[in-house]
Amino acid sequence: MTPDPVPLEEWHCLRLLAKSSIGRVVYTVGALPAVLPVRFRLDGDNNVLLRATTGSEFLRAVTDALVAFQADDISGADGSGWSVTVLGRAEAAPEGPEARHGDQVAVRIRSEWGTGRLLPAAPPTPP
Repeated sequence: MTPDPVPLEEWHCLRLLAKSSIGRVVYTVGALPAVLPVRFRLDGDNNVLLRATTGSEFLRAVTDALVAFQADDISGADGSGWSVTVLGRAEAAPEGPEARHGDQVAVRIRSEWGTGRLLPAAPPTPP
């Protein structure tokens, strides 16, 4: 039997997210779920920042939409690790030095709710 995941406090979730750089945005396209892996970072207000190509389907789908963002770090050896999910409204970030870079625009997911879990190592499987 696999041990239950351990819930994390918000501060712990943010600390883990700050150490990561790859996550997934979950959004909808035509009422169907879509998932896109992205590079990200947290801004000074603990919002998720990522980049999208100007005029892309992804940017059109997430702008002013409620999205989920998830990042994790799971050991391939024993299954231990963590997973953090953030829900929030995505917006093109029009201000700041990183708002535009070539054909890329910054996207900010304003964190409205978050949760995380520590995943204990899986018990060894018997031979």
